[in-house]
Parts: sequence; structure tokens; C-alpha cells
Amino acid sequence: MARRYLERILRARVYDVAHETPLDRMPRLSQRLGNAVWLKREDLQPVFSFKVRGAYNRIAHLEEAERARGVVAASAGNHGQGVALAASRLGLQALIVMPRTTPPIKVAAVRALGARTLLHGDTYDEAHARAVAVAEERGMVFIHPYDDPEIIAGQGTVAMEILRQHEGPPDAIYVPVGGGGLIAGVAAYVKELYPQVRIIGVEPDDAPSMHEALRRGRRVTLRQVGIFADGVAVRQVGREPFRLARRLVDEVVLVSTDEICAAIKDIFEDTRSIAEPAGALAVAGLKRHVEREGWRDRQLVAIDSGANMNFDRLRHVSERAELGERHEAILAVTIPERPGSFRAFCEALGSRSITEFNYRYSDPERAHVYAGVQLHDGDRERQALVALLRERGYPVVDLTENEMAKLHVRHMVGGRTRGLVAHEVVYRFIFPERPGALLRFLTRLGKRWNISLFHYRNHGADYGRVLVGIQVPPADRQRFRAFLQGLGYPWVEETHNPVYELFLR
Repeated sequence: MARRYLERILRARVYDVAHETPLDRMPRLSQRLGNAVWLKREDLQPVFSFKVRGAYNRIAHLEEAERARGVVAASAGNHGQGVALAASRLGLQALIVMPRTTPPIKVAAVRALGARTLLHGDTYDEAHARAVAVAEERGMVFIHPYDDPEIIAGQGTVAMEILRQHEGPPDAIYVPVGGGGLIAGVAAYVKELYPQVRIIGVEPDDAPSMHEALRRGRRVTLRQVGIFADGVAVRQVGREPFRLARRLVDEVVLVSTDEICAAIKDIFEDTRSIAEPAGALAVAGLKRHVEREGWRDRQLVAIDSGANMNFDRLRHVSERAELGERHEAILAVTIPERPGSFRAFCEALGSRSITEFNYRYSDPERAHVYAGVQLHDGDRERQALVALLRERGYPVVDLTENEMAKLHVRHMVGGRTRGLVAHEVVYRFIFPERPGALLRFLTRLGKRWNISLFHYRNHGADYGRVLVGIQVPPADRQRFRAFLQGLGYPWVEETHNPVYELFLR
């Protein structure tokens, strides 16, 4: 079985349009993990994805009569661009059926490559069904994204390059898995030559189609899949990829959204490139697998499968990356509602930097604070911090793994006080982003005035932006203004801002 694919891969026609991409060492990640980590840079392909390999190989093998009929494909992005580019180079007409929910940037990219587009349905499955129907109605050739031997052979050329570029066979190759075409091609090539090399697939834990198929011994159709890693959001793996994977893939590792975001950050720090979520899957799985197995001094390759990232997703990735690295704890802490209690809480945290602080007055006795705290020793430090706070009498709820808290509640802490807060003034400050800046502010504030609103979030800038509400009776306004002048941080009063009047007062 693998021998036939080895021959197909060696004969594959991909380099008329695809590049031989580099195999780059990741020095920072290698040092952190104690293993040599190599990144196969498929994000550097002409369409920023490996998909062009399989698409071109499939279309290049069409008979002349088939080419004359044109090709049709269903895609939410990368496969469509690969088919469009391949068809353009070979002089064929191409139609790409895309869900109506496809980001405009991807639709525009397909059109820029010379293909026509048809927007149909709200999901990939609906677009796929329409593409198959169009192929039958118009006599066009349907180009499947993964369930085709020539597609698999084209993707297998990634493995051919890895073995040629790496000095000797690596210990393991980590492969992102969607429909299974890439891992099938990689496994078929590598296992025929070096059966000792472990082939490890990686999937999001909310789209485990190959993981479940291998576990059950048959293909399964998932009821729904998460779409953060949209490039691998496949409800059922292909028939031919599954047949190959059952015999050749060693295991499939599942990773969380936070781990994918952390892997995007790892790739950026080592290469200064930004992988799409599916592109960073393999690095996320490599990290999880190495931690689980306790591997040291191994030669490990991860395939960066693409870089078709929407710019507007970067804020979400940035926020979740620290959680994925276990560098941040999210805690709900109850503190006494009295002047000086914020400062006492910050002192209990010690030298740890606060990454987020959300609070709004709602009760005369207790204050509920949503706090992010920077960690240096992962889960162990987080557990020790929770224990320390509880020892000091603070009720604590650990929200670090709470999806509702991370996705929604962090942006909703607050609301109106319904007249409970007297003499409130609101100021916006700019703090220097360094340990102790917040504690310095609270120390200077002392116990003279009560904090009734606080919002702060570190977004990785040199300066942190902080919104603070403070109860200052009219008789104290002059003394408070002297406090502001002596603080040394830039500030703007927002007490009369209409947003404050509408949503917070």
C-alpha cells in the first residue's frame, strides 16, 4: 500500500507551481522544550498553504478531455486558492463554491487567481453538496480537497522534502489533520522508508474527526465542529486518508484553542511569521506530546500548514496565548469593600504582575474582583497562588479553564451602581507597564478614598491603560487633585463622558 504511494509521490507534479519550502529550526522553542524542533514552512507557498501541492498534482493528471470541461471545487479558503492557482497555470476554467460565511478576503483571493466563485450555503458541507451537483449538471471535474489519491500524493511531497532536508530521519513528525490528505501522504512516504519515525496527527479538541475514527475503528461524522481552526474544521475524514491512517499513523493528539494560540505565538517568536490556527496545530500538538512523554534531546518536525489568518482574529489570539502557555491565571476573588483592600490584595500577590483587573462597586460589604495574574511556573504556581490567597482569608474561584469567563464575562464585569456610589469621579490613567506600577498607585492612594470601579488589561504594550472610579467627597477635591499631580502618571478625567453616564453610573 505505502509502496504504491511512494511511487505516486516521487512522480507527483507539484513544482510547476509549488515551492520547496525550508525546514527551519525553532531555536527558542527548542531550548524551552529540551528538544530540537524544526518547522516545515508550508506557510511560504504561493497561496500561503500546502494545499496547492495536491490541487496542482490532481489537475495536472487530468486527461485533455477532462481539462476542456473545467474543474469545480468546494472550499472555505485554502483548497479553493490552490485549485484556482493550479487551474490558472494550466489554462483551465475553474469554479470555486464557497459558503456565504467565507471571509471576503478569501473570496477576493480566489477571484484574484482567475477562478469564478459561487457563494452557497452557510457551511462547508452545503457548499460541497452544491459543488458536486454543479459538476454533474455542467460536466465539470470535481476536485476533492483530500479524498483522492493524487491529492494525497501531492501533499506527500512535503514528507519527501523533510527527509531530504533533515540530517537523518527525525524521531517524530507532527501533522495537522483536517480531512486527512496531508497526514496520509506524509505517513505513506515516511513509513515506507523509515518505519521507526513516529507520525503524530494533531487536531483541535472540538474537531476530533480523525481521533474519533481511529478510536472507534471506523469513520465517524461529528455532529458539529469548532471553527476557530477553520482550516481543519471537518466533520468526517476522507475514506482513503482514513484507510492509510489506520495502518500508518501512530496516534492523534488533541489540543485546545488556548494551546493553538500559544503555538501561534511560539511560531511568531521564532520566525516573525503569523500562522493561521490550523497552521499552528502541529506545534501545539508537539508541545503537548513532549510534555506528556517527557522527551528530551529528540529531533522533532512540525508542519506549519498555512498562514491565511484574518487580521481581526489577532486580538483573540493574543489574549488566549498566555493562557495556553500557562503564563496567566484568571481568578475571581472576593475582597472587603473598604478603602485599602485593593492594596492589601495586591500585596498578597507579591511580585507577580497583574495582567487584568476588573471591578465595579455593587455591594457595601464585599467586592468581587476579576483578576488576571502572570505566572512563571505554570499550573503548579497557579495552584500555590490559589492556596496562598485562601490561607489569607480570600474566597477564590479559579477561572483559568472557564470558557464563559474567558470569552464573555471578562468583558461584562461592571454595570450601573443604581445610586449606591456617592461622589464618584472617573479618571483614565496611563501606567508604565512594569511590575509594581499598580501597587505604587494603590499605595499612594492609601485609605483616603474608596475605589468604586477599576478596569485594567495588559495588551503587551509599553503602557497599561487603566480606568478608575474613586469616591471623592466635594470637600476632598482639592486634596485629590494634589494627589493626581504628585502621582506622576498621565491622566484624563472622564466623569462627564457620556459613555460613563449611559453604562456605568
